[in-house]
Amino acid sequence: MPMGAQWKHAGRQANASKRGAIFGKLVKEIIVSARIGDPHPDNNSRLRAALESARRQSVPRDTIERAIKKGAGTLEGVNYETIVYEGFTPHQVPVIVECLTDNKNRTASDLRVLFRKGQLGSQGAVGWMFDRLGVIEATLPGTGVDIEGVAIESGAQNVEALEAEDVPAGSTGARFFCDPTDLDAVNKTLTAQGWIITLSEMSFLAKNKVELGDEQKKEAVEFLSDIDDHDDVHRIYTAL
Repeated sequence: MPMGAQWKHAGRQANASKRGAIFGKLVKEIIVSARIGDPHPDNNSRLRAALESARRQSVPRDTIERAIKKGAGTLEGVNYETIVYEGFTPHQVPVIVECLTDNKNRTASDLRVLFRKGQLGSQGAVGWMFDRLGVIEATLPGTGVDIEGVAIESGAQNVEALEAEDVPAGSTGARFFCDPTDLDAVNKTLTAQGWIITLSEMSFLAKNKVELGDEQKKEAVEFLSDIDDHDDVHRIYTAL
């Protein structure tokens, strides 16, 4: 699952810098979602989820609208490419890093440096250790919802409850897993039932988790957090 920074920044400047980085990654996702699919969110589940995530992080409305226009090609903007890196964290935890970049050479150079504490592999080095699935995170006002029944009805293969802190009070939150080809259909069914989609993506899920001791886990998390801080890094998937 995606990793994020796990420490507190001191001072308003650091907080502002971190918030700016989050905004930047959300804007990239909106641009790419609008470019590879329909620029109208009603017809693009990935874009709908990107917009919901941006609103939750209080990204300004005009910033969101400009990002959609850039993705749709009605406003000049940067053309981002997706690059995937595979390797291991310290202590041999498999990791897949997905980047969105406008400069492949810069990103490749920076990722090689960041992976020095771990091990950068070739394409396919760890991919076989993960399943490729569609993942949808959504919330529904109200409690006592039979999420397993919802999953069956929507066409999802599996479902798990979201952590309470990730769900608005008085609501039900769930993470649905489905075949990649069913992602859009499951999205539409959930949306029609009133679920609010907060994440919709093609994801890599580790077939087996790696257990580490406290000190080793700390080193692995620090490594992943350093990578996550890079502006071009979009998502990180790990077996930790």
